[in-house]
Amino acid sequence: MAYKEILGIDFGGSGIKGAPVDTKKGVLTAERHRIVTPEPASPESVVEVIEQIADHFNWTGPIGIGFPAAVQNGVVKTASNIDKKWIGVNAQNIVSERLNVPVCVVNDADAAGFAEMKFGRGKKHMGTVLLITIGTGIGTVLFSGGELVANTELGHLYLNNGREAEEFAADSARQRDELDWTEWGTRFNVYLNEMHKLFWPELIIVGGGVSKKPEKFIHTIDVPSEIVMAKLKNEAGIIGAALAARKFVKKSR
Repeated sequence: MAYKEILGIDFGGSGIKGAPVDTKKGVLTAERHRIVTPEPASPESVVEVIEQIADHFNWTGPIGIGFPAAVQNGVVKTASNIDKKWIGVNAQNIVSERLNVPVCVVNDADAAGFAEMKFGRGKKHMGTVLLITIGTGIGTVLFSGGELVANTELGHLYLNNGREAEEFAADSARQRDELDWTEWGTRFNVYLNEMHKLFWPELIIVGGGVSKKPEKFIHTIDVPSEIVMAKLKNEAGIIGAALAARKFVKKSR
């Protein structure tokens, strides 16, 4: 059975959002539903929220979930911004068993990358593309020749100033340190130049909440790569999770 419409869910640090997605057009087919991320974000509490989102849409088909962690074959490998109890858990299996539907779980930044490469600013770009999502943390996605390098987690790279990139330049750092946008943009520029030095991307796509207000910080950015804001904004994670699930279901048949 071919599924055109799939429920996409984006598990973020502050909210878990979901909506049905037309995977042929890359658009949401209903208004997204958001529930505050539980504290602690343990397996039991998060699965309960995912079930609530599925129930909200009376959903009985496949589900794709973008997860804020490195994920291999559905198994959670890291837990920087979620409960440590997730490490080693097959998130794909426990959600599938709870809801009795096919489920695909991928890294949340990778999910956003799938969407942006298929329907957004990376469409038809076959060079090296780096997508950076800025939020509670820093998510990174690297594509080369249209192929994904999964689970890059470059937000945890240490910069020359001895600080972890995520702790230094995520949007949460801007809020925590009470930085104005110019001060934060200067920090972000340090991170972008480090990424350019290491990977030489021809295109850097900036996603996450900050991509909605580039005029506040773009004047601070000076990096050799072309810099663009993500087209799909906060919908990228939902759309990309659905795309990953569509591919997963197709391969599983």
